[in-house]
Amino acid sequence: MGIWLRLAFLLLLLLGLGQSAWPAAVALALRWLLGDSIFCVLLGLAMLARPWLYPWMPNWLSLVAAALMLAVLPARPPPGLRWLPADLAYVFGILHLGLNIKARMSRRPPNTFVDTFERRAQAQPDRAPLVWKGPGGRSVTFRELDERACQAVWALKAELGSLTGLLAGEPAALLVLPSQTILALGLWLGLAKLGCPVAWINPHARGAPLLHSVLSSGAQLLVVDPDLQENLEEVLPKLQAENIRCFYLSHSSPTPGVGALGAALDVAPTDPVPADLRARITSKSPALFIYTSGTTGLPKPAIVTQERLLQICKMLSLGGVTADDVVYTVLPLYHVMGLILGILGCLELGATCVLAPKFSASCFWDDCRQHGVTVILYVGEVLRYLCNTPQRPEDRTHTIRLAMGNGLRADVWESFQQRFGPIRILETYGSTEGNIGFVNYPGRCGALGKMSCLLRVGWVGQWP
Repeated sequence: MGIWLRLAFLLLLLLGLGQSAWPAAVALALRWLLGDSIFCVLLGLAMLARPWLYPWMPNWLSLVAAALMLAVLPARPPPGLRWLPADLAYVFGILHLGLNIKARMSRRPPNTFVDTFERRAQAQPDRAPLVWKGPGGRSVTFRELDERACQAVWALKAELGSLTGLLAGEPAALLVLPSQTILALGLWLGLAKLGCPVAWINPHARGAPLLHSVLSSGAQLLVVDPDLQENLEEVLPKLQAENIRCFYLSHSSPTPGVGALGAALDVAPTDPVPADLRARITSKSPALFIYTSGTTGLPKPAIVTQERLLQICKMLSLGGVTADDVVYTVLPLYHVMGLILGILGCLELGATCVLAPKFSASCFWDDCRQHGVTVILYVGEVLRYLCNTPQRPEDRTHTIRLAMGNGLRADVWESFQQRFGPIRILETYGSTEGNIGFVNYPGRCGALGKMSCLLRVGWVGQWP
């Protein structure tokens, strides 16, 4: 019997038995909700006997009946019941964030992540939401990011002659190495100010996978890292046959038919981009294309809509991350965890994101200590690599309180916490291209999820 039908019967019971019988009714219903079928029979008998019970049943007898009902509860509560507080907290958190996102997306035009970014840039222009650990490492303020985004828009207009195609919703594609992260982020935010979806392509892609990635996104503009010249030139004739404009993210171009954006970006004004240029977008408009790994064929673009983008960003809030936290990520920009949850999640929340160009087990903890990191993002075997490094006396000397990610094995989970301290693990399970996911919010080691006492699932037939 479904949970809502059970609650409806409980309400009828409380009304039927009268005020003096409510303690016994609650105790009886508790056993019923736990799935004891015999108490369904007792509930029915109690309702049938109501005309005889109510006139003579005093409060003391009702309390005795309640005590007896509770006394026959099992010594160890059912597994689902002990997680009820965490279930309720998570459900209320999801509902709060969901309603917030729906309210933002229901506006015309929608209140997207770009609008939040622009408000923060106006309110806190000198706050540094990004710390770049790559070559020439430095902090990047909201003001600089916003100015780079605006310059990208006007530079593209100067090079393309018009923004007509981009304003019509034509996607653009980025193929960049980690060394160009700050330039690429400015370009991405500029395209987002136009409401233009962006395809982030794995810079290791070459030949057919690269060509397929660009063409499948529908991009009419491709911006490439100059160090990936060979990758581009392998597919350039086919891209030009599709009238795709190509530019290097540099001041000069060594390839005929490929432009260079560097000079235009240097001289472009920082004038604000009018918000009405993206007024056409809706909650279901594509914001990003994130590609599958290509292990089962050519990389496939997963469409991340404006609404879905905010849902992923808000995972930080759901995990208890606040604007006072410092988040450390070593994950690439073409990955959801690195780009959306890491960078965009921090821009949305107002937290600080420390960006490392690549994973280094030997530098990981030193970076975290240097910047006072409180939250780390992981994927795959990152935590296992950390556990495999030689032990050091300062292994537990850090400020990290939370690790968020996916793909963590149970043995690594235990080893990581034993060595580096009681860091909370928020393990998730899902995929960019999937339509469902799990969050291990109780923090139970090795679990992908669990069955809540608020939900019952039945299987028809047998397991294969």
